[in-house]
Amino acid sequence: MSISETIQEKISNTDWQSVTKKMNEKGYALVPQFLPFQYCEELICKYDNSTLYRKTITMDRYRFGLGEYKYFNYPLPDSIQTLRKAIYPKLAPVANTWMNMLDMKRRFPHKFDELQRLCQENNQTKPTVLILKYGKGGYNTLHQDLYGEIFFPLQLVFFLNEPDDDYTGGEFVLTQQIPRAQSKAIVLKPHKGDMLIITTNFRPIKGSKGYYRAQMRHGISEVHDGERHVLGIIFHDALT
Repeated sequence: MSISETIQEKISNTDWQSVTKKMNEKGYALVPQFLPFQYCEELICKYDNSTLYRKTITMDRYRFGLGEYKYFNYPLPDSIQTLRKAIYPKLAPVANTWMNMLDMKRRFPHKFDELQRLCQENNQTKPTVLILKYGKGGYNTLHQDLYGEIFFPLQLVFFLNEPDDDYTGGEFVLTQQIPRAQSKAIVLKPHKGDMLIITTNFRPIKGSKGYYRAQMRHGISEVHDGERHVLGIIFHDALT
């Protein structure tokens, strides 16, 4: 069985109803053991294959943190294209429910190809799928991955190393900003092969007068030792 077929099978066997419930309750959902370990290692081994990538970003140059990430070129590897195209329809209903809760006009198409066409109509044509690498002392400041006028409100993070074995520190951090209140910090420590679904920008929270928008950001705490790699899949494309 190819890696793309293995991924398709994993997607089919995932309890997306449970994922939807977690997204609505918390703004994130963790799906354990989603990627095979062999595929995680394959992605890490290909990190230095320059033909796969369109751009390399050194984080400290832009004060994003300390580490490096690379944006993939089109066409994406088959396995990554499968992840992006097959998971999107599972999440589009969540995104549209959120838009409805917040009385926002934007609605997202049910198929990934239609989202990509919408991006192209707004001059967003550059792939946003990326792989990140952190060494000792590495970290990522709190941020949001928007890239243009069109942005899908959910994205995927795949963890390619095992914490405490391959690296220490480097926890995944989410912050939730509630209007007129202090930010809430959420610290996660996913395992190798796990998939984390997070919000790109905001999530709806029900208050006394209906739903309101809570801004969310994500980042990485400092890596104490070792190396940490992550695959990030953002569904919308970028202007540059």
